[in-house]
Amino acid sequence: MEPLSSEGMGEILSPPATTLGFVGWVRRNLFNGIFNSLVTMVVLAVLMAFVPRFIKWALLDGVWYSSGQGCREAGGACWSVVTRNLRFILFGFYPYEQQWRPVLCVGLFMGLFAFSRKPRHWNRRLLYAWGTGLLIMGVLMPGGIFGLDYIEPARWGGICLTLLLSLFGLTAAYPLGVILALGRQSKLPVVKSLSVIYIELIRGVPLISLLFMASVMFPLFLPEGITVNKILRAQAAIILFTAAYIAEVVRGGLQAIPRGQYEAAESLGLDYTLKMRLIILPQALKIVIPPTVSILISAFKDTSLVVIIGLFDLLKTTQVTLANPEWMGFSTEAFSFIAVIYFVGCFSMSNLSRRLEREL
Repeated sequence: MEPLSSEGMGEILSPPATTLGFVGWVRRNLFNGIFNSLVTMVVLAVLMAFVPRFIKWALLDGVWYSSGQGCREAGGACWSVVTRNLRFILFGFYPYEQQWRPVLCVGLFMGLFAFSRKPRHWNRRLLYAWGTGLLIMGVLMPGGIFGLDYIEPARWGGICLTLLLSLFGLTAAYPLGVILALGRQSKLPVVKSLSVIYIELIRGVPLISLLFMASVMFPLFLPEGITVNKILRAQAAIILFTAAYIAEVVRGGLQAIPRGQYEAAESLGLDYTLKMRLIILPQALKIVIPPTVSILISAFKDTSLVVIIGLFDLLKTTQVTLANPEWMGFSTEAFSFIAVIYFVGCFSMSNLSRRLEREL
C-alpha cells in the first residue's frame, strides 16, 4: 500500500482560540455555565464598587511618614502609625542600639526555613544547620558572652518573641506528639492510660487556661526564692497544648497503615524501635501532612494569645503603640500590618505542605 500523500490527508486544524491561554482559562473557570457566569458578574460588580475606594484610601490618599496630627488632617490611611513605630512594633523594648541582633536572628530563621523547603536537603547537614542556627540565635538574643551586652528576656518582644514561641513550640511539640501517639497505641496498659489521660485532659481545656495556669498558678508551687521566666512558662504551655493535638493526628496516620506493613516488618525480625522508625512512621507521617500543617498553622496564630499574660509579642507591641494619644484611632492600619505578617507566615507553611504532598 502506498503511503498517503500530504494532499490526501485532511488539513490539521488548531484548537479554537477561545480554549487556549487566558481566554480559555476564563471561559472554563468563570463563564462555564449560567450560574457561574452570574456569580462572576456579581463578584466583579462588588469589586468594581469597593476596590477603587480602597486604592484611593490606602494608596492615593494614604499618609506614609507623618505625625499623628498630619494623619488626622489627611483623608486617607495613616500608615505612619506603622512606619514611625516600626522598630517598637517589631522588637518591643529590646535596646535600640542592639536591635541588629534580633534582625540577624530573624534573617537566619528565614534562611533556614527557605533551605528546608526542598526534600533533597533533608539529611544530616540540614539537622546540623538547624542546630547551629538555633545555637547562634540562643547566643545573640540574650547575649552576655563574646562581648555582647546581656539583654534580659523581659525586654524581648515583637516579632522575635512571636517567632521564638512558635519556632521552639512547634519544634518541641511535634516529637512529643509523636511519642504520645505511639504511647496511646502501646499495648502496655500504664503507658496507654497515661497517654490517653494527658491527651484528653489537654484537649479538654482552651490554651488560654493553660497560659493562665503557667503564668499565675505555676509559680505558687515553686519553692520560695525560685522563679521561672514568664516566657519559658508560656513556651511550655504552648508545647504541651500543641503536642496533644498532634498526637491525635499522628494516631490517625498510624491507624491508616495496613496491618500487612506491621506484619512485614515483624517478619524481617525488626524490633519495635526499628519497625516504627524505618517502616511505619515514615508512611504515617506522610499521610498526615495536611492535618499536621493545619495544627501547626493554628499554633503559630495562637502565640498571639500570650498577650493576655503580659508578654510583648507583635499584638501587644501594636496595642501599646495605639495607646499613645498621638496614634489613637489608627488601629485599622496597625492591625492590617500585623495581619499581613501572620498571613505571610501561615501561607508559607501552607504552601510548604502542598509542595511536600506533591513531591512525596
